Amino acid sequence: MASVEAAAEHERILREIESTDTNCIGPTLRSVYDGQEHGLFMDKLEGRIRNHDREIEKMCNHHFQGFVDSITELLKVRGEAQKLKVCTMGHDCSRWCRLQQCNIAATIDKLSHCLPGTLWEGAGHQHECLNPRYYPALRTLEQLEHTCLPRASHYRFCTIMAENILVLRTQIRDIAMSDLKDFLESIRKHSDKIGETAMKQVSLQGFAQCFVGVRTILSNVLKVFVLVLLNALVCCCFQGARDTFESYYRKQRRKQARLVLQPHSNMGYGFLVNQLFDMLLEMREQYGEILLKKWSGTFRQILDQDNYSPIPVSMEEEYRCIVGQFPFQDPELEKLPYPKKLPFSAFVPKVYVQVKEFIYACLKFSEDLHLSSTEIDDMIRKSTNLLLTRTLSNCLQYAIKKKNVGLAELVQIIINTTHLEQSCHFLEGFISNITNIPPDTINATKLYGMATFKDARHTAEEEIYTNLNQKIDQFLQLADYDWIAPQAGSQASDYLSDLIAFLCSTFAVFTNLPGKVAQTACMSACKHLSTSLLQLLLEADVRQVSMGALQQFNLDVKECERFARAGPVPGFQGDTLLLAFIDLRQLLDLFTQWDWSTYLADYGRPTCKYLRVNPHTALALLEKMKDTSRKNNVFAQFRKNERDKQKLIDTVVKQLRNLISTQQS
Repeated sequence: MASVEAAAEHERILREIESTDTNCIGPTLRSVYDGQEHGLFMDKLEGRIRNHDREIEKMCNHHFQGFVDSITELLKVRGEAQKLKVCTMGHDCSRWCRLQQCNIAATIDKLSHCLPGTLWEGAGHQHECLNPRYYPALRTLEQLEHTCLPRASHYRFCTIMAENILVLRTQIRDIAMSDLKDFLESIRKHSDKIGETAMKQVSLQGFAQCFVGVRTILSNVLKVFVLVLLNALVCCCFQGARDTFESYYRKQRRKQARLVLQPHSNMGYGFLVNQLFDMLLEMREQYGEILLKKWSGTFRQILDQDNYSPIPVSMEEEYRCIVGQFPFQDPELEKLPYPKKLPFSAFVPKVYVQVKEFIYACLKFSEDLHLSSTEIDDMIRKSTNLLLTRTLSNCLQYAIKKKNVGLAELVQIIINTTHLEQSCHFLEGFISNITNIPPDTINATKLYGMATFKDARHTAEEEIYTNLNQKIDQFLQLADYDWIAPQAGSQASDYLSDLIAFLCSTFAVFTNLPGKVAQTACMSACKHLSTSLLQLLLEADVRQVSMGALQQFNLDVKECERFARAGPVPGFQGDTLLLAFIDLRQLLDLFTQWDWSTYLADYGRPTCKYLRVNPHTALALLEKMKDTSRKNNVFAQFRKNERDKQKLIDTVVKQLRNLISTQQS
């Protein structure tokens, strides 16, 4: 029974060995060795192996003929494959050759673009740098950068060349500037030889021939200098470094000029430089004239562009900006809210700034002239006086007297010159600050700007008076009296009403003027109006004057008197302005009231009612009315008898003539 169970167990183990992976048969074999029947198991295993060998042999015998046939066919296929391989290799070789030819052609085409441009230009640049020819080298780099390299930009060597262009340009500029510096430093080597040659020529042939021997040396030096200077200039300008070159060159020339003006004691040539300083002082006067001409144009441009209106300011920044340019202080104006207006126009701060710029220009020229502070201060003050009394004064006179200058502009000019006059002491302090000379120093030159602005203001005032009178004359030309009218109208003439309205608006602008100027202008205008009206009445063309026309004329004069009585300009005491029309008033009262008895009886007395009536004027007007009475019954209201009326007029005329004769005798 035990042997049967062992045989069954061995059979199971063999099946597991056949069906299980070799990595997992360890536990199965362990169960064999754990028992006592492992010898029997080995016999069983040997038998199973022999069975499998017989099955394998049977299978091989069964498939051997097919294997032989397969090997035979494979050998046949190998021969055919060998032939196919040889044929295929021929086709691949042809295709590879064609590909190589295409690549070679493309390479030749690309190189044909690169060689004449990129590579040849690069080689040319190196050759020009070695010569040296800096400007052609820079031109070559420019052509290389903008023309050649973009054609072959995808090549790596072109990228490297493009990155090196900036470095090459910088190197060229540095080399050119270095050559210039080295040359300027080497000039001193030739100075001894030039000086020696000049001294020999002076001693042998005189000063006039001293440059004959020096010419050869200087020509050679100048040729080299021009070449070096041109190279450096072109290189710097070509690369946008013109300012750097100009600054360096000016600095070097300034040093050389100082060397000329202040020669070293070891130069040893024996030439004195005193005459050079004298020449520079003479040049200073010429330079001053040039500055005056320049500033004359500047002042005229400022005056022409000015709008002659008070400067409006809308915010604190604008106000501070203007008072920063021009010394102006007005506590009352500062208290006013924004927006507000400054009393002067824009040309006041502009002119003040330009005067300071002129002072700076004069100070600039006086540098390195070995002048004392007192001499510089005196020179600047004298030049500034010329600027104010001659240049600025002429420009102001030109602005005042040019055509089409209105009353508003003239008023603004007076205001502007008043503020400029007040700023003169600030200019005094400005000059003292830059020269370190107190303004109260003995013998210090004073500025005459106050007189300049006063003269300009007086001229503007005269122009205002003249302009006002011309405007009045223009209105009077519109007068159209009917001198033989039987009766007067109900109101003043239209032309006179327009004239009074114009005067009112004009004098309203005068509120910012000094009081005396406005009063003088108003009195002058009223006197001119009164005189012009009287001349209009006595014109020779007016041959007849009726009482109606005279009454209309009287209405116009009353309108003028109302204007004067209203006080268009403050400051007049009482009826002072009415005195401008007193001559007309007494004359018209004499005729309208027909008060000849009083006039003739009191004539010549200080208390005469018609003291301002001239007998010549009265006679001339009476003659005009006499002619009218012969044609019209003007005096019918005074006398019933026409003959008595004519006799009365004749009597008055006769008495006036006798009075005139008495005066003449």
